[in-house]
Formats: sequence, structure tokens, C-alpha cells
Amino acid sequence: MIKKGLYFLGLTVLVLLVSSGFGTAEINKLEGFHVNENENLVYNVAVTDVTNDLNAEQIVVPFMGKTYVGFKEAIAFKESRGKIHLVNPFGYMGKYQFGKSTLRTVGIYDFQEFLRNADWQDKAFKALIARNKWELRKEIEKYCGREINGVEITESGILAAAHLGGAGSVKKYLKSNGRRGFKDGFGTSLRSYIKKFGGYDVSHIKADKNAKVKLS
Repeated sequence: MIKKGLYFLGLTVLVLLVSSGFGTAEINKLEGFHVNENENLVYNVAVTDVTNDLNAEQIVVPFMGKTYVGFKEAIAFKESRGKIHLVNPFGYMGKYQFGKSTLRTVGIYDFQEFLRNADWQDKAFKALIARNKWELRKEIEKYCGREINGVEITESGILAAAHLGGAGSVKKYLKSNGRRGFKDGFGTSLRSYIKKFGGYDVSHIKADKNAKVKLS
């Protein structure tokens, strides 16, 4: 009887040990990210040392698809990891890294409020996309579908490159068939942005020469 009891006790322990090895794997959550009801990717990441932060280990951004939301959040992550308060060593501000002159162009003059206001930053990005889409309307029509420097040219790629280096730099790059390039202060090229941000659907953003942010 005792042997029988020890047998069942040992069997129970064995089952518990085996089953524990098949428990649910630990899920590593990326702190600071969540998706709200409008499918916008929201970042709540504390700002640390500006000069070193962007060189930290790589984090994978939650995939938002090839929509406009995916486009803007992918650029935001590339530019600043989505940190609305960040100011880089060259003075570019916010999650999309705007310069002050560009902000004035789209109707924003309160730079401190801009750094606190995620809604202003999203609206500024959309306004700049609309302006660049008008400025580069001929290039979008002419070059989309072509291949330059081994990269297919798409509308979203062109607009992303314009965000990096300005519409004028993109025109020179396309007109020269990629021979006249541009790199920002960190060494990022137009080609890399055209490639990285190609193929997103930004068709619903209307070209607008005078697009401004409607502040609320």
C-alpha cells in the first residue's frame, strides 16, 4: 500500500514538472507604445539624454501596415522614436523632427507648446505632406514606378525623402537620376528614405500649396 502511494506521489510530481515546462512563454511588452481606438500608435516614452538616445539598441516598431497611419508612425519612429518632447543637437523638434522655419511655414509659432502637443505635431506633419505633395506633384507623376539607384520610386518614398531633405533636394536627386544626392547631419540619405518608406498609401492626402495647421 505504501509503495502504491509513493508511486502515485512520484507520478504526480513528474506530471507537475513536465507541465511547468509548457507554460505560457513570457511576453516582452514594449513599454511606451499602445494603439488607441483610432488605430494611431501612441508613444509614451520618457525623454532621456538627447545626444545619446537615438544611438541606443534597436527596438522593433509595432507594424501598422502600409496605411497613412503606418507611414507617419514609421517616420516618427525613425526620426525620434516617437518622442514628442525631443530636440536633437541640430535644433529639430518633436516626434517628426521639425525645424522652426518649417513650423512657421505651416502656421506654428509657439515652439514650447508644440513640444507638449502631440496633436499639433501630427497636424504639422500632415500639412507638410500636403505642401510637399503639391511641390512635387510633377515629379510624383513622372518618376513613380521608375527605378533609381536600385530603388523603386513611389509617392510615399518621395514624400518621406522631402521630409528629410526638402522638396528641392528631392527634385535634384530625381532629375539627376540619383547622382545628386543629399545627406542630413547624421549621414542619412534621400535614397535610404525613398527605399525605407516606399509603398505606403498616402493617396488621400490632397496636394495643397498653402496647407496650414488649424490649431485648437
